[in-house]
Amino acid sequence: MSDKWRKWPGVIAAGLLLVSTAGRAEVPLAQDLREAAGLAEKSCAPVLLEFAADYCDYCELLETEILAPTLLDPDYDRRVQMRKLLIDSGNSLRGFDNRPTDAATLAGQYNIMVTPTVVFVDRDGNEIAERLVGISSVDFYGAYLDMSLDQSRQRLRELGRCKPTKAQSLLRPVANVPPDLGQ
Repeated sequence: MSDKWRKWPGVIAAGLLLVSTAGRAEVPLAQDLREAAGLAEKSCAPVLLEFAADYCDYCELLETEILAPTLLDPDYDRRVQMRKLLIDSGNSLRGFDNRPTDAATLAGQYNIMVTPTVVFVDRDGNEIAERLVGISSVDFYGAYLDMSLDQSRQRLRELGRCKPTKAQSLLRPVANVPPDLGQ
């Protein structure tokens, strides 16, 4: 086998591994929203609630083309905690108040009329950014998602929900610094 053909088996194997890994990434089903909120708060991140339904082809498109691939990006672990709520499943879960509930009840509380709808909330379940209703264009959805994540993080800072990192603490201005005597 010539040298130029020896690399292809490795390239193909790496590509298949990447495709098979991407195919397995899924937005976790919501089981305990209080726990998800606690994880999100540690990194000054919102909780992203994906309201979906089993029968919804657009929900599948959103998850496979946009949300699931972001789960493979380690940066998104720090930016958001994603949870999927299947409104037609009937599965029970723990709400932000630690009480038992289900996805359909939460959909009613958030006034969800269309699936998919993506809602960004704080640790108490309060909406903190513009929700994304439906999906019309996969090409632009990622940008809309990033804008809502940035808006969510900014809102969390405004609410005082973000603890400064060590690096940020070191950059705080020092009080009572005497003026430079050399001037």
